[in-house]
Amino acid sequence: MGDVIASGDTISVHYTGTFENGEVFDSSRGRDPLTFTVGAGQVIKGFDQAVVGLAAGADTTVVVQPDDGYGQRRDDMVVDFPRSNVPEGMELEQGMQVQLRSEDGRPIPAMIASFDDTVVKVDMNHPLAGKTLVFNIEVVATGVDPIAPPCGGSGGCDSCCGGCDS
Repeated sequence: MGDVIASGDTISVHYTGTFENGEVFDSSRGRDPLTFTVGAGQVIKGFDQAVVGLAAGADTTVVVQPDDGYGQRRDDMVVDFPRSNVPEGMELEQGMQVQLRSEDGRPIPAMIASFDDTVVKVDMNHPLAGKTLVFNIEVVATGVDPIAPPCGGSGGCDSCCGGCDS
């Protein structure tokens, strides 16, 4: 790989994500950097595109519109369920995160939007859907071994992941 990041490169970055008003919603600062393969769909499109053409040590700020982030909010992703579907004894709270299951068993993260004695309104939109996001991205390393553990270990046996048993 060259010095400039291209699709298919595995890189490590530190980032801070904020809303347009400056409120921080996520950051890798104080943790291990985020490692991902550019163009592999492991991060949102706008974040992926922002690093192409950068080099190790580069720092950039990018504004990501909803269509290149978590998409637009969709009204059809807010659904009503009968309260009788809620497990007995489960205490509900507005804003509570829950996990539903699709017909084929895949988990679907959701949030309790509202509820009463008969209906629970569940919002399955991503919490950041419909939001314009601002990311400050610092490229920590390029040419990263894609099988390296996320904890920053050496990537081989005896790494912090517990080594290789196979």
